[in-house]
Amino acid sequence: MPFLKTPFQFGSITLPNNILYAPLAGCSDMPFRQMSAKYRPGLFFCEMVKMEALVRYDPNTLHLLDYTGDMHPIGAQLCGSNPKIAGAAASIVEELGFDVVDLNCGCPVDKVTKDGSGSGLLKTPELIGEILTNMVAAVDIPVTVKIRVGWDEENIVAPLITQIAEEAGATAITIHGRTRKQAYRGTAEWEYIKACKEVAKEIKVIGNGDVFESDDATRLFDETACDGVLVARGTMGQPWIVEEIIRKLQDDVVEDYSLEMCRQELLDHYDKTVKYQNDRRALLGMRRVGCWYLKKSAQTREFRSRMSRVNDLVEARELILEMGESHE
Repeated sequence: MPFLKTPFQFGSITLPNNILYAPLAGCSDMPFRQMSAKYRPGLFFCEMVKMEALVRYDPNTLHLLDYTGDMHPIGAQLCGSNPKIAGAAASIVEELGFDVVDLNCGCPVDKVTKDGSGSGLLKTPELIGEILTNMVAAVDIPVTVKIRVGWDEENIVAPLITQIAEEAGATAITIHGRTRKQAYRGTAEWEYIKACKEVAKEIKVIGNGDVFESDDATRLFDETACDGVLVARGTMGQPWIVEEIIRKLQDDVVEDYSLEMCRQELLDHYDKTVKYQNDRRALLGMRRVGCWYLKKSAQTREFRSRMSRVNDLVEARELILEMGESHE
């Protein structure tokens, strides 16, 4: 189908395809990215980092940007509303070897928006343009921006910001089809993504919102004619979704992952988490991650309940192994 691009020209770089994985605060840590990298999405991101912390070279912030040489192409996402440090922050991202730097204008949580960052920037489209202009001037890698369609239904600004971002020199704009007021409630309004595509000239328009399986991605392309799809929550517990979407777009058979295949992927995620994190963080991570992978079957309800309460990593691994034995 014409919507699938393999490869996908993305400003000055070439991506393997136009199915991208989103930055997910609190979720897309190093083990998550390692799992994502196995399946070769066109691009995936680290968790967003604050510009102010990055320009101070804060160790915890730099830790969020860990990656390995086999994880390209990879992007970093900046959060902040100060145009005076935007260029410096973008330069650090480039110096760290990232392929793309993105500006977050979509995060809806109060602690981010209270200083005008994240989706708070939707109230000041001209400021978004100033920040992007400074980022573009500072780096050679593609600069992108991720937005929501507006602060609320009475203030839809996505088409305007698309034009502003293009004027600023951004390579792509990702539109999540919800307002900030909606947070993650209701359904994503894809018609706004279509409207952004209609006003775009050269800038790539990436659609986002409510893509949880391959059929969703196909419909998003069909309904909006967007240049690419960014999968966010749909990557949680199914890092292979890019393969399913590509098969669907190529009219190939899309086979569901069996319970055993999901269990094996969870076990791999466990091993990567234990290797990377300290025991406390690894345990907290596995309580969360374990509920992602085995969520589609009524048979796994007890497993998810027990996994959310495990007290140590040995118990967590035994529970995963026991899950396989109980369904042989």
